[in-house]
Amino acid sequence: MSTSPAIRHTRDATPRDFANVHDWVFDLDNTLYPRHSNLFSQIDVRMTEFVADFLSLPRDEARFVQKDFYRRYGTTLRGLMREHAVDPDAFLEFVHDIDYSWIDPDPALGDEIAALPGRKFIFTNGDRKHAERAARQLGILDHFEDIFDLVAADLVPKPASETYDKFLGLHRVDAAHAAMFEDLARNLEVPKSLGMKTVLIVPHNFEDTFGDVWEHEGRDDEHIDYVTDDLATFLKQIRQGR
Repeated sequence: MSTSPAIRHTRDATPRDFANVHDWVFDLDNTLYPRHSNLFSQIDVRMTEFVADFLSLPRDEARFVQKDFYRRYGTTLRGLMREHAVDPDAFLEFVHDIDYSWIDPDPALGDEIAALPGRKFIFTNGDRKHAERAARQLGILDHFEDIFDLVAADLVPKPASETYDKFLGLHRVDAAHAAMFEDLARNLEVPKSLGMKTVLIVPHNFEDTFGDVWEHEGRDDEHIDYVTDDLATFLKQIRQGR
């Protein structure tokens, strides 16, 4: 286990801060569904298994390659494609063959997302099927205008700037009137530079989590406007001021 870097203190959000927002953009993994559901651990294990089998590596070496690709390319898949010409469909199908019942339905979150004024999107480095299954299990799928997945991004993941440009252009989103919610601080740098409001989702009670320190780098940087460990409560606060 590694200790996460300090999280920047941000002021409480108010309805006025989000009064001009009419496009709401949400990451999926560890953002819409919480990290403590541990769903992503299943995907993580499946990725290691895929890399070990595809590259004929022992599990510990495969794990190293997997994380190295994730850090350098944004996703393990991108690294496998760039360096080993892997079939992306085979990878995505394998790693998302998981048990979605680990996610608890969240009616409160669904109510708050539904009540937001304007359009709502899921913007994920996973694929559409994974996003649909996870959002359906949460009970929130019907509240979204669309899902912008890795395939829609031509397999170029966040935090690549061209991927955000593609999303904004496809859906005609004005960044000055949009907000983005993410669990990885590095994925909020481009949105902030484009003029979006940025909200970092952290684990419940701001606790340290398993993982590499680099995954949490940037938590205390200026491109983070707001930080919350409870997405539903945050949305209620900016909608009702409570």
